[in-house]
Amino acid sequence: MTTFASATRLRLLLFAGAALALCPAATAWAADAPAKATEVDTVVVTAEHTRENILNVGANVTALSPKLLTETRTTTATDLATLVPNLDVKTNVPGAQEIITVRGVGLDDFSSTNNSSVGVYVDDIFLASFAEMDFTLYDMADVEVLKGPQGTLYGRNSTAGAINLIAAKPQLGSYSATATAGYGNYNTFQADGYVNIPVSQDLAFRFSGQTDQQGTGYWYSRVLHRDLGRQDVFHERGQLLYQPSDRLTVLLKVEGEENASEIGVGKSFSTIPIPGYTGSCPNFSAPQNCINLHGYTDTTANPFQGDWNHLAPYDVSSLNATLHVDADLGWAKLTSITGYIDFRRAFYIDADAAPTTDAEFYQHDDINQFSQEVRLAGTVHGVDWQTGVYYSNDRVHSYTPGSFADLNGLDAYIHSDQLTNSEAIYAQAKWPLTSQLTLVTGVRGTNEDRDYNGGSDLFITGTTSPVIAATAAPITSISNQNLSWHLGLNWRPNDATLAYVSAAESTKSGGFFNGITFSSAALAPYKPENLTDYEAGLKTSLLDHRVLIDGSVFYYDYHDYQAQTFTSVGAVSLIKLSNIEKANIYGLDLGLTLRPVDGLSVRAGVGLLHSWLGSFPYITGGGGNLEPAGNKMPDAPDASFNVLARYEHPLTDQLTGAVQVGGVYEDANYKEALNTPYLASPASWVFDGRVSVAGGQKSWEAAFWIKNMFNNQHPIQVTDDGDSEGYRMFNNPRTFGVSLTKHFD
Repeated sequence: MTTFASATRLRLLLFAGAALALCPAATAWAADAPAKATEVDTVVVTAEHTRENILNVGANVTALSPKLLTETRTTTATDLATLVPNLDVKTNVPGAQEIITVRGVGLDDFSSTNNSSVGVYVDDIFLASFAEMDFTLYDMADVEVLKGPQGTLYGRNSTAGAINLIAAKPQLGSYSATATAGYGNYNTFQADGYVNIPVSQDLAFRFSGQTDQQGTGYWYSRVLHRDLGRQDVFHERGQLLYQPSDRLTVLLKVEGEENASEIGVGKSFSTIPIPGYTGSCPNFSAPQNCINLHGYTDTTANPFQGDWNHLAPYDVSSLNATLHVDADLGWAKLTSITGYIDFRRAFYIDADAAPTTDAEFYQHDDINQFSQEVRLAGTVHGVDWQTGVYYSNDRVHSYTPGSFADLNGLDAYIHSDQLTNSEAIYAQAKWPLTSQLTLVTGVRGTNEDRDYNGGSDLFITGTTSPVIAATAAPITSISNQNLSWHLGLNWRPNDATLAYVSAAESTKSGGFFNGITFSSAALAPYKPENLTDYEAGLKTSLLDHRVLIDGSVFYYDYHDYQAQTFTSVGAVSLIKLSNIEKANIYGLDLGLTLRPVDGLSVRAGVGLLHSWLGSFPYITGGGGNLEPAGNKMPDAPDASFNVLARYEHPLTDQLTGAVQVGGVYEDANYKEALNTPYLASPASWVFDGRVSVAGGQKSWEAAFWIKNMFNNQHPIQVTDDGDSEGYRMFNNPRTFGVSLTKHFD
């Protein structure tokens, strides 16, 4: 539970004082400045593990610079969806547990033992659990979003794509620092900053940190008579760069998080018609006509108020360490990446969202992961090649006390212990066929072994002896061996244009569901999923580099798609994970960046999707059913659109003003594979804005920002218990505030 007690106040003051005094998170403006005011920025990415111009990469890549991240207040995974077309991010619990979907591909699950279909990499380290998806972006060098399967170069399970989070690195030779602090509504104080300290010609340190202190939550409980969702978050990062020569670079990074916050609760709805009512339930426009098993319904319209009976703490403690070693061997470049993560999390979720205790859980996760990757890259007779080996080991231990006391007089204890080992070997080469035509080939062989022990025990409320033990075999093991491949053809008719066609295949390993179960059958492992992508794209810079266009069309052939379906125990339907034999997706990505006149920049993106699910069996209400083919995939809107316009102009010789407006549109989309109409999100628009003044050669900036300026509210996740009740979670309400940034060089 978050409070502004004296200890927290002292820590906050110390952090803010250090940030302002040492100027310990934004990267200097000049790093992102184009050569001319009307030129689109030259973008260098590491999407293929080497630094190269984005126009040389035959894949759909969106690169987000630190300047753009700062100006748009992009600090979480959810914020990324406002800048990247065909990217959907929702929270599975209010305020936490992001589910990322790229081009309609994403695993709609909440199990800590599972990992996202979108590979998220923090400085080349794969995040192995859904529990780790609540990442924060601060002091970044770059964020890259790669669409489509990335199985040949990236370590684990990237059927949907990959997101590379790249922290800003220490710099030799010069001191620099930045500090930002701000205050906003909901009694929110935020600060971040870095300091870069060169110690000698070959040694430098970089320290950075971030805090988020929110004294008033978005949600309000009428039962507890207090708000929920307060935030007390600290992130710290320290890096050491040692470069004794041009041929050797050693980078050590240690970072941590301390989070003693709260999450929110969904807005309750009921699904049983009251006597005499002949309409359908739920009825969101007339909720008084529908009740749950206890006769309860929430008739108020405010999506952030409810009759919740329990606080919702959210606590995280993590420590990450990464060691990068780069050595130039003359004939090749050697890279070694060693990573370790110790992540602990606990949170309380009121899954019935009502004043009774029908389904409430207090989940605890303990995750330890280690990985080692070694790769070689070079050029032989004009052929650019790279090869590598990868190993990872991660253990996920979870235990979750729960209660159904008012529903059926039972308590629950859900537990699991999972160990995963993954080994891979990969290679990629670019073969110049002519001066304009390049063949790209890649292959990766992966072996993954997973051991699982877990299940659910049910107790009569207030007793200690289980009445139902729904536990799987003491140890259940699965093993998956797969071959991923990539084949592409890049055509460069001139230095400003790239056209490409490609085909790629990748596999996401199977696993185990980790939710509440009343039967061991629900713990049967689900199979690996396989995705083949056929794609064509075009990137070009036009009109004297004033316009950059990046577009692609694609077709996905999907087999054994991993999805949430349902199993049944009596009259109760429970979510489980299983495979849908066939699915396909086709669509379009289109990105546009332009600088039509001095001071004006515009970014826009369009995403179009058509998704199709084959038929699949499910069990609900005590009977078996076959859902016919033709449903859409969850979290896959037919259309999405984002736009960001910024105009910057000198006010005086020393002052520069800027106005910025952005908007994102998402078409209506379903939230589960059965395409239940009321478990869906309608079409929505959300707009953000920012006004700023910078002075002293942009050495400082003062800004006013606003997010969701028109307070548009729409559900981003909807779920029910298949019985009598459910809840909807909504996007954040309108927030606004001011910030002050100071750069020191």
